[in-house]
Amino acid sequence: MITQNILQYESKIWATADLLRGCGIKESEWPSYMMPFFALVMIESRLVRMFDQLKAEIGEEALEDISQEDLIELIQDKGQGYNGYIFEKNQTLKDICQNDKSFDIDFEAYLHGFDSETKDLLGVDASEGEKFLDIKGIIAKLKAKKVLLGYTKEWSGIDLKPFDNSAITTLEEHIKRRWADISAETAGEQFTPDDVIGLIAEIIASKIDDSDRLLKIYDCTCGGGNLLFGVEDRINAKVKRLTQTFGQDWNDALYALAKIESRFRVDSKIEHGNTLTDDKFYNDEFDVVIANPPYGVDWKGFKKDIENDKTGRFEYLPSISDGQLLFMQHLISKLNALGMGVVVHNGSTLFSGDAGSGESNIRKWMLDSDIVEAVIQLPTDEFFNTGIYTYLWVLNKNKPVNRQHRMMLINASEKFKPLKKSKGSKRKEVDAASRLEIVETLARFVDNDYARVFDKEFFYFNKQAIRLTNVDEQGRTFASHLKDGKTSLKLSPLKLENGERTLTKFMITEYDSERFGSLVEAYEQDIKLFVSSLDYKEQPLMVTTEKALYSFDADQETLIKEGLGKREALGCGQIVVKAAFKKSTKTQVERIEITVELTPDYQKDYEIIQFHRDEAKNRAEIEAFLAKYITKPFEYLENVVGVEINFNKVFYKPEKLRDVATILDKIATLDNELKRLEKELVV
Repeated sequence: MITQNILQYESKIWATADLLRGCGIKESEWPSYMMPFFALVMIESRLVRMFDQLKAEIGEEALEDISQEDLIELIQDKGQGYNGYIFEKNQTLKDICQNDKSFDIDFEAYLHGFDSETKDLLGVDASEGEKFLDIKGIIAKLKAKKVLLGYTKEWSGIDLKPFDNSAITTLEEHIKRRWADISAETAGEQFTPDDVIGLIAEIIASKIDDSDRLLKIYDCTCGGGNLLFGVEDRINAKVKRLTQTFGQDWNDALYALAKIESRFRVDSKIEHGNTLTDDKFYNDEFDVVIANPPYGVDWKGFKKDIENDKTGRFEYLPSISDGQLLFMQHLISKLNALGMGVVVHNGSTLFSGDAGSGESNIRKWMLDSDIVEAVIQLPTDEFFNTGIYTYLWVLNKNKPVNRQHRMMLINASEKFKPLKKSKGSKRKEVDAASRLEIVETLARFVDNDYARVFDKEFFYFNKQAIRLTNVDEQGRTFASHLKDGKTSLKLSPLKLENGERTLTKFMITEYDSERFGSLVEAYEQDIKLFVSSLDYKEQPLMVTTEKALYSFDADQETLIKEGLGKREALGCGQIVVKAAFKKSTKTQVERIEITVELTPDYQKDYEIIQFHRDEAKNRAEIEAFLAKYITKPFEYLENVVGVEINFNKVFYKPEKLRDVATILDKIATLDNELKRLEKELVV
């Protein structure tokens, strides 16, 4: 009924901000002024509705025979809150606003007429610590601007009493979206669009049967509850199953809104705090997990807590700049043995981090655990605060046999209808028909033109490290010149020169006292800097010993040894010059030591190679790849298996090129146009 009708109040609620604008309050601050008053009218409407239902249950006559104490007890037993002004004085916010002379006193009494929990959530008596909706602070600001009565009166004219929980939740979602559009502080963190909520609910409902078993739904970043409660309402509309919702959030105001909403639902539990460091549902597991955690938000503020976490939730830690995969691991830990979930992320969770990184290891752990059933790419311009691609990760601990060790990619980037009017960055919506099509595609679990099923190992890759030995123009290495197991040739230099400076001392115990205050200062400010600047490939670096002169021929990429009238190419290698400061000991004075060494020119490299589940086949694939593409001598180093999910690679569609005749025709047309313009210029 009601959902369509209730949306007429969206503009009326938003019109209350006109008064805020008029008294100079910045638009980015409007949500903090609107939230507590929206909560007030939401609570009042539901309490009045509940009271009317109670009257209908026991009858008007029976109600008159009940004592005040018994009536209060009946109302409190409902667990939805209490307000003495409403139930004992039979007055609402609208009644209070009728008398401007007594308004301040009556409004104060009205607020203090709520039960203690409601007062805490509203922030009626808040002075220090958690203020949640901070209505006390907002009232003080409105009083200072002399608009408290006018602002309250605007809100008192909004009557939500005729509407049920689901309808009010729908209205709340629309209002929160508007707040998200203008609030830079919480932008993108608290609102999931209706159509995405609908798609998530459709996916979950498609996997749930009618049952008398309780379905427990959990959102670890529930914000104001729009995703959590929206999914619950949609599941209840499709499946005959009792549901119970659980949520946690650490944003004070949004938590308060969700907590207030939860009291008008059957045994819903909402907690306040940082899920990653203070899990309020530590011993609980759930049938369904859902979340839209913040994108690209760092966790350095509680880095030590995460690193010292004792719960075993975090198999690996992602980059400190983005905590999305921390939330993912937490959610997986909360699933019961048959649990499933849908989690919204941006693209970084698919491909950020190289093999061996925290992100790649988390993805590998998830696929190794066989918990990922599908990843769905949503259209761009789908969310209110960002135009980027977003993705739904579908988790399932109870995969059918034909889906085990397999997963599906669904490219739903074109499954949308454009909005007639943009809402912030949101210009598209996944319409009802598209949602059903996507869910049907997931249910079929077979390839089509926008979805593909893969063995999970398709997303794995080998990152094989090798140590290359570089060769000169003749294919020679300095390593081949070394004998008797030597890995380098240590020289005893008499002179080292680079065309700009010559060193003849390689054990330095004296320094220029006019330039430096100590030997260590001479080392730091002179010798160390000079040695680190040496580049045998770019400079004519020459090392003279008693028997020979050594240099590097850049054209031939080889080390050269000259002596006794003979010039010998030693193969590709390096001239390594090092300087070190040595403190004095009992047997030696402090000194600067300079060493020169010839070494093979080793280079560490990495090759990305296809992965095979079978270990022998995987090894053979690596060997075949290196034999085909690596021409220099090399040694195997470590191999790390990474995981990356690349939609562009799977669903890439090359741009269709124009044929040559069309291109030539276009060139001729342009040429004729240029000639025409040239003639006009001459005229």
